[in-house]
Amino acid sequence: MTESAERSDTKASSTKGTSRLATWLTPETRSRRVLFAFGIWFVCLVVFALVAGDRLFVHTKNNHFAFLADAWLHGRHDIGGKPPAHSEGNDWALFEGKWYVSFPPFPAMLMLPLVAIARDPDNFRDAQFVVWLAGFGPAVLFLVLEKLRRTERSDRSETDNVLLSLLFAFGTVYFFTAVQGTVWFAAHVVGVALMALFVLVSLDARRPVVAGALLGCMFLTRVTTVLVAVFFASEALRVAYIHPRNGPARDLPEQGPWFSRMLAVLRDLDKGLLARTVILFSVPVVATLAFASWYNFTRFHNPSPTAFGHEYLQVGWLHRIQTWGLFSYHYLSRNLTTMLAGLPWRPPPRMPIGSFGGVPFKINGHGLALWFTSPFYFWLLRPAKKLDWLGIGALLAALGPLLMNLFYQNSGWVQFGYRFSNDYAILLFVLLAIGGRRFGRIFWLCAAWAVAWNLFGAVTFERNNAYYAFDSEHVYQPD
Repeated sequence: MTESAERSDTKASSTKGTSRLATWLTPETRSRRVLFAFGIWFVCLVVFALVAGDRLFVHTKNNHFAFLADAWLHGRHDIGGKPPAHSEGNDWALFEGKWYVSFPPFPAMLMLPLVAIARDPDNFRDAQFVVWLAGFGPAVLFLVLEKLRRTERSDRSETDNVLLSLLFAFGTVYFFTAVQGTVWFAAHVVGVALMALFVLVSLDARRPVVAGALLGCMFLTRVTTVLVAVFFASEALRVAYIHPRNGPARDLPEQGPWFSRMLAVLRDLDKGLLARTVILFSVPVVATLAFASWYNFTRFHNPSPTAFGHEYLQVGWLHRIQTWGLFSYHYLSRNLTTMLAGLPWRPPPRMPIGSFGGVPFKINGHGLALWFTSPFYFWLLRPAKKLDWLGIGALLAALGPLLMNLFYQNSGWVQFGYRFSNDYAILLFVLLAIGGRRFGRIFWLCAAWAVAWNLFGAVTFERNNAYYAFDSEHVYQPD
């Protein structure tokens, strides 16, 4: 072959490859959306891996899920001995002389094949596993936002949706969560990915079985997130009204008070279609609850699907759990303070910085307030559009885990920011997208602030303790 012919073939091959890429990136195609989602996942993988650093090559100190997977591989529920020394006895349940992992088990199910390959839980790199997984939540969030745009339920552009997905990854407490790998944060990362997938398949209620299975997996990861079932319910009601099987499509009523419009929908919806959808959704949910009941009964003789064993944790606050329970009004004031009033502690005016640990501020172990780490959430308080059916469903779904976490016995301790917000942050971003308020200069300044602070948290948390005050008795700085 002549040199000119080789150049011609190379050019033709290059042109063909460029043409194929252009086809994949054709606007409004599924391939374009998938490629963009993959790009978001890859950006997250690179950034999270760089920040995680040496955590990628060792097991974490609190690799409980790996020990739970290893227990199953050996045909038992308890870990077969005392907790590993490297965990320093942190968050293990003791019942009838045996030690258990009391965290809901789905993350351990995901880890099971790799733990089997590793043959020893301490040979499994749990932080690396979490970092590989952590980009899925933001990537699927992009697909959710794009579906809202394509169905004209959101006015945001494709560029806006990319930026919102990256803002979720790097401008919320998800950032510091994603690079830890330890048991508490691994559950959040798995929960966020499941939540994003759940919202995606719940839109238009087209895949009720898949949505129900995802909700079950969410329950087996973060128990309070089961309350977001209301989001699927709202979509199922909407579809049963606007697309009745024995009549023409129709719009939701828009005139009159919200309660009156709700009654009109409930009166005129296709009850047969709704029943079929709800039954298909419920089957995997009921199966999951049955599994959880069996799982808890075989370990703790308690058939409640929620009794995973936290009441048997050998921790300093075991007494308060025994006194007040896992959920109680007793915990509300402290958790509200953590969520809304946690601020950096400054040294007194006459105290030299050197005597304050050599740093200009400290963050209490209860963490920073949600609005401080992600001030763009203020845009949720004044949307440009009145909440429609989707907005009300998303708001109610977010309120479920939000309120339950406020009544929980733990504030999130130890944390950089209010990590329990990961349980509903996907829905908050849905509300941001459909709110209609313009993302102007102030919004993006708040976004930049959020990224800067959350990067600081991701880099310093569990690394540079000089910036942290581990005072469990005080959320506010003591006098």
